[in-house]
Amino acid sequence: MQGKTVVMTGATSGIGAVAALELAAIGARIVFVAREAARAEATLAALERAAPGRGHRFLIADLSLIAETRRVGEAIAASEPRVDVLLNNAGAMFSNRRVTAESLEMTFALDHMAYFVLTQALRGQLVASAPARIVSTASAAHAGARLDFDDLQCARDYSAMRAYRRSKLANILFTRELARRLAGSGVTANCFHPGFVASRFGDQAGGWLAWGVGVAKRFAAISPEKGADTLVYLASSAEVAGVSGEYFVKRRPAKTSAAARDDAAAEILWDRSEAIAERAAQ
Repeated sequence: MQGKTVVMTGATSGIGAVAALELAAIGARIVFVAREAARAEATLAALERAAPGRGHRFLIADLSLIAETRRVGEAIAASEPRVDVLLNNAGAMFSNRRVTAESLEMTFALDHMAYFVLTQALRGQLVASAPARIVSTASAAHAGARLDFDDLQCARDYSAMRAYRRSKLANILFTRELARRLAGSGVTANCFHPGFVASRFGDQAGGWLAWGVGVAKRFAAISPEKGADTLVYLASSAEVAGVSGEYFVKRRPAKTSAAARDDAAAEILWDRSEAIAERAAQ
């Protein structure tokens, strides 16, 4: 990772914070997108202590908004001579259905569309920097979920877990289609399940969900360090340099649900996501 630039989201807490520090410790320069300036400053200070003089930096954006995600992606593309690794890691879940200023359901917007839009904004830089990698945080929660293309925003049947599970399914389908489209470019795309991690995830969900996740984390969760292990591995290991389109668990390719292997659904999701992003730009 010496001399390589890693762009990442979700770097101010949990597995993202651990991964940022570990990648910096082995040579990477970290450029991260954060929502809160205070947390971003704290993360930057930690990176400077761990690996000083690299030019680590952050940009502020609300990744639940397509316009903001596109803006920050274009700013990174314009200012960074190369992008060697993109880590799509930000995400959340919400007890009650929330809608963004762009009329998207919040989970879908933050957990899927932010991945799609930021990746598209940086695609040219990644290809120009090849060999390069894209790693997206998915989840075993995708199992049992199916996308309803007539109701991607969960307007008819919202529940926190249903929306979250669909978003994680979308992450895997997005990775499969992205890998197909990047074939031969020198850029790989993979995703992974980090495990149930004791982090800030779920703390902002609100209501019973935040309480329930908090209780579960006390008894069943793994540490952020363990959760970050596969993320760091996919971002840096020579062992996966040529691997693309896979879903990993504990550093190993793992089988997904049948719905997550549906290439026709992956293509439809891509087209729908592209159309949503285009509408937001108008």
